[in-house]
Amino acid sequence: MGKLNRLWAKMYDDYLANTELWVDLSFSALKIIAIVIGTWLFIKIGKSMLNRIFHFRLRSPLRLEERREATLIRLIENVFTYAVYFIAFIMVLSELGVDVRTLIAGAGVVGLAVGFGAQNLVRDIISGFFIIFEKQFSVGDYVKISSFEGFVEEIGVRITKIKSWTGELHIIPNGSIAEVTNFSVHNSVAVVDISIAYEENIPEAEEAVVKLLDELYEKHEEMVAKPEYLGVQTLGASEVVMRITAEVTPMAHWKIGRLIRKAVKLRLDELGIEIPFPRLVMYQRDENGNKEISKASE
Repeated sequence: MGKLNRLWAKMYDDYLANTELWVDLSFSALKIIAIVIGTWLFIKIGKSMLNRIFHFRLRSPLRLEERREATLIRLIENVFTYAVYFIAFIMVLSELGVDVRTLIAGAGVVGLAVGFGAQNLVRDIISGFFIIFEKQFSVGDYVKISSFEGFVEEIGVRITKIKSWTGELHIIPNGSIAEVTNFSVHNSVAVVDISIAYEENIPEAEEAVVKLLDELYEKHEEMVAKPEYLGVQTLGASEVVMRITAEVTPMAHWKIGRLIRKAVKLRLDELGIEIPFPRLVMYQRDENGNKEISKASE
């Protein structure tokens, strides 16, 4: 029992009653808190300055494309944040008494070893830089990558985030992006097929469609050029298919395609031109054995 008491007494003298120790711990805790707060403020101020720099470039003749600027801002912010966090982490370890120089030297050796095994990570990072500087796609573009299609939400150092029109967020490693279809770079083309019945007057329907396309071109600003009627595209089982094309602004081909279909349907209804419907053809013979054809609709 006496030995235990002496042990407690020694611990009390060495730690609990050691004023210098508690003062040092208090200063270390204050320094760590200051490092955390300073890191948060530095990141916030750095991001604000970065946004101001790019905002100033909006008036410059050397301005980059808007979507590319947004992409570069996201990327630089990520790199800046990671670098500041790493420096703050080293400073905290230093305050805790860890030999930072030995740690950094050891981290260099370990990093070299890990680098050989983390080839996919390196490939993702390098691919991310090439995606941005080669203008393959930018934040806000509508793209198709492999089986994923949607708007680009973010291009990071390692991954790209794509949000589909139904709300799903797809996260794709940059190194796995082999083929990209970008729908937002050039003007789109709306392709609309209109079907009418074989019994209808094709020249009359064509004349009505051409006149209607002239009217639609004057109403919709998304149409870059006047829609073009190409003619009869195919002869189907029960319909004649006519094709219409319209060059529109990027990503407006779906909207304009729906508008053209609706407008053509209403105009054909006004003229009494019917769209096709399934028909049943029946063959039978009369009393003399001659073949007769009767038609019935389903």
